[in-house]
Formats: sequence, C-alpha cells, structure tokens
Amino acid sequence: MTPAGRTNQLIYQAELLLAVDRGDDEHADARRMAAEEGALALAELALNAALREVTELAMLERHEWRELLSGDRQLAELHHLRELAHREDSWLSWLIARLSQLHDVEGASSRRQADAGLIATAGSGDLAETLRWCLREFKSTLAELRETSFEW
Repeated sequence: MTPAGRTNQLIYQAELLLAVDRGDDEHADARRMAAEEGALALAELALNAALREVTELAMLERHEWRELLSGDRQLAELHHLRELAHREDSWLSWLIARLSQLHDVEGASSRRQADAGLIATAGSGDLAETLRWCLREFKSTLAELRETSFEW
C-alpha cells in the first residue's frame, strides 16, 4: 500500500464508523460513543499518516503530529498545517482539541443525558456530525498538500 493509500484508508474507515447504525436499544449510546471515539482515533492515525506522506521527501525520522506541528521544521506543508492548527475555526484546531480530550481520562465522547422533561436540541454538541465535517475538511486540505508536495 502506498502512503497516500494508507492515509485514504484511515479516513475512509473513520467515516465508516460514523455511518454505523447504532440502533435504539439500551446499548445504543455506548455504541455511539465507541463509534465517535474510534473515528477520532482513526482520524489521529490518518493525521500521522498524512504527515508521513507529505513530508516523505524530507526523510524525517518521526512523523508524530504533536512533534511536527509544534516543532520548527521549515517545510511548506508543515507551515500550512501549523497555521491551520492556530486558527480557532479550522478543522485541525478542532481535531487537536478533541484528540486531547480523547487521550484524557474523561474521553472525547460523552453519554447523552436522558431527562424525561427535556427535549434534546440539535445544538447539543453532536460529536459525530462535527467529526464528519472535520474529515471532509481534512480531505480537502490533504488534496492541497498532496498537490504542493507533488510539485516539489
């Protein structure tokens, strides 16, 4: 498998997890949480794979996103991603914040509060929907990075 193929595979698998029917039994909430956190974990693996892919010519020893996005390596692709990471409204900034939560003891997904007297609102923080947006934006950025990397 090529580096680009692996990156694509991981993003696709994350999207598949988010598309799984969770059912409506007593385990539906647990399945939703598992799918959301599993998709986030795959998104993290995809981010590492994407960094490996777009920095391939630099022959870096390590491709861990925390190191590369906080480091000072002067590569155009890394510079672009660092800028995205610092923009509060970007997919990468959102993803990094969720990945921090994922690695925290509380996790990134939370159990939905079932209060018989309240109606859930659409804006109650649907992690899966926002993650779908994030993955779409990730793929768009990845296409740009691949084009830049290919030009070199």
